[in-house]
Amino acid sequence: SLYVSEYFSQSAQKLSFYSWYGNAKLFHFHVPEDTVLLRWLLQASRGKGPECTSMEITVHFRHGAPPVINPLGTRFPANATVRPSYNISITLSSAVQNTTFVNVTTPAAGDWFIAAHLPEAAGRIEVKGFSTPCPYMFQADMFVLRLTDMPVLEPGVPMPHTVVSPAKPLHVKVFVPKHAAGMRFQLSSCVTSEQRACTVRVLLGSITLPQSFQRSLTCKGSINCSLTLDSPPWEKWLQIMVESLGTANASVLVEMLASFTVCRPGSTSSFLNFISLNQSQAGGRLGAAGSSAPAAGEAPCNVSGQRSSCLQSQPVVREDLDVVSVRYRLLNGPSVPVSSLSPTLLLLNLNTGMDSGGSLVVNLLLNKTSVSLANATVAACVSAASPVLSLNITRNCSTAFSQGYPLSVSTSSAEATLIVLYPQTDDWFLSLQLLCPRGQGECTSAEAKVTVYTYLTPCFNDCGPYGQCSLLRRHGYLYAGCSCKAGWGGWSCTDDTKAQSVGTQNLATLLLTLSNLMFLPAIAVAVYRFYLVEASVYTYTMFFSTFYHACDQPGVAVMCIMDYDTLQYCDFLGSVVSIWVTILCMARLKKILKYVLFVLGTLLIAMSLQLDRRGVWNMMGPCLFALVIMVTAWVHHGAKRRHCYPSSWKRWVFYLLPGITLAFIAISVYAFMETNENYYYTHSIWHVLVACSVAFLLPPRDKHKKPWAWSQKLTCRYQICQNDREELYAVT
Repeated sequence: SLYVSEYFSQSAQKLSFYSWYGNAKLFHFHVPEDTVLLRWLLQASRGKGPECTSMEITVHFRHGAPPVINPLGTRFPANATVRPSYNISITLSSAVQNTTFVNVTTPAAGDWFIAAHLPEAAGRIEVKGFSTPCPYMFQADMFVLRLTDMPVLEPGVPMPHTVVSPAKPLHVKVFVPKHAAGMRFQLSSCVTSEQRACTVRVLLGSITLPQSFQRSLTCKGSINCSLTLDSPPWEKWLQIMVESLGTANASVLVEMLASFTVCRPGSTSSFLNFISLNQSQAGGRLGAAGSSAPAAGEAPCNVSGQRSSCLQSQPVVREDLDVVSVRYRLLNGPSVPVSSLSPTLLLLNLNTGMDSGGSLVVNLLLNKTSVSLANATVAACVSAASPVLSLNITRNCSTAFSQGYPLSVSTSSAEATLIVLYPQTDDWFLSLQLLCPRGQGECTSAEAKVTVYTYLTPCFNDCGPYGQCSLLRRHGYLYAGCSCKAGWGGWSCTDDTKAQSVGTQNLATLLLTLSNLMFLPAIAVAVYRFYLVEASVYTYTMFFSTFYHACDQPGVAVMCIMDYDTLQYCDFLGSVVSIWVTILCMARLKKILKYVLFVLGTLLIAMSLQLDRRGVWNMMGPCLFALVIMVTAWVHHGAKRRHCYPSSWKRWVFYLLPGITLAFIAISVYAFMETNENYYYTHSIWHVLVACSVAFLLPPRDKHKKPWAWSQKLTCRYQICQNDREELYAVT
């Protein structure tokens, strides 16, 4: 045998603390056919700074679709079926780097996904630039060992082969045809090179994670050894590995035989289906949900045909709506006939490679008037790769190498819904069959009408009112996730364990908006002291901060007067410019110089906020530069007057020191105390402290300016004027 090794690598990604699925870093690989060994090389590393501590990285694996994970232990939506993912933990303690290997023997071909993340996020809001987070990096590489000339086992033809040694197992493959109802594998002969009875182990199927349904068969002696499989995967290569359990030097000669039982599907008129498709596209009547009358173009039920076939296939049209958004439409109408003689089968095509990043929703609605037997039940199974063809026997919806999802409707419970999160890339099947409590003979002639509504959506229910559906991308692969708010959690934001009440949401909105009214005293002081430009800036800041926080709320108490991004930009711009003009006003510069710095600084601040809106230096840079100007101006005034400036101790004690203290407290609250839980009141405190500090720090008005008052007028309408012209005396 000729083995070929291949290596696949992807760039490293910086890990994040987990709060929703978007924090998990996804790696997407494709395992080729005839792979006998898969080895993952997982490399994790962290920075060398003092802020880097010991950390545990969780890595999840899954075949066919991204892994469904739940690190926070939240609830999934009702009717959603969840199977735990296969995961390992990598610990970074004293070592800066950790290398881990994960081996998978005879892996399934196709898409494989790896998701890695850090533990739960602490919830603290960190200002960019105040603290340096530790970088944790993760990279996944894939090595595969592929057999280039794997022998093919032809159905019905015995094939002799030799297992050279226990260290070199035999690999063969057999192709499973479409409509295969069962498979029988037989080991008819097993003799060692020493002509003794041998012991071998046969493994059928490939390993898939998180669950593997690989079948094992141990054969001892020369007697026949066989294994029967129900519903093997259709139109796929099935790997078979035979390994010797005997002595190391003895080779083993085995003879294998594979045979299939093929299911004969019921015939469907393609001409009638074509007419039905044309009528539905032209706006023809598809038939009401639950109606007992056949829809337009529906083929009549052929009882004799059902007796001679093992399944009745209903044609389904796949209609692509958008990214990870598909609707499945039945050509024969929304309702399908279901009998007890053979299962009704619907094919749901999800094998494009871009459908595994959403949620598959299957909804069944039973027409109660169509069922003549009150105790009858319509059993349904949703399965991948192969359908369940014996629902009257297999109630747990299991096939040869997978586990399906069961559903059932009856007259007492006429509706059922199933949500499959991140369905694996494959052909999916929906099987329906009518079951009677006293046996199938009771409902031989009975028939039920079931309305089937199936679709693929990026996020189930669009994440509800307290979530946002986000489309995520890893290279060319797209998948969706829900980002929850207002304390809600879960896969689809349906877990209300930590949810905020409506009263709490209203309180948060009122605090964050009404706290901006504390700028009114600062505006009044600025107007009274003739600082009209500064008062205009404070009014601008108060207005946009109020409506930005009214639009930024996570719950139902939301009001947006314009685009969210515009409101956020104007709020940030007003906040920084307010600090800029206040410090320059305290510097007591000449008017022309002050207003030039006002305009020039505002333009530079607007540019820097466009580049990085949340950078700390966008606020600290203008503040520090303005402080340098203010200190320089104060030193100049003090040197010119030959005493400290400002000279009044009352100005320092009652205005400057309280204003500076409030400003430092505000910066401390903003930078070090805000979290996701206390944001609504800590940020409100920030609003109050900043507004109050501005009112204290504004300097008094110029001495030559009088307070706002009406000019004195005489009754004779003459105005008293002051003549400032100096008299010039000529000396003669």
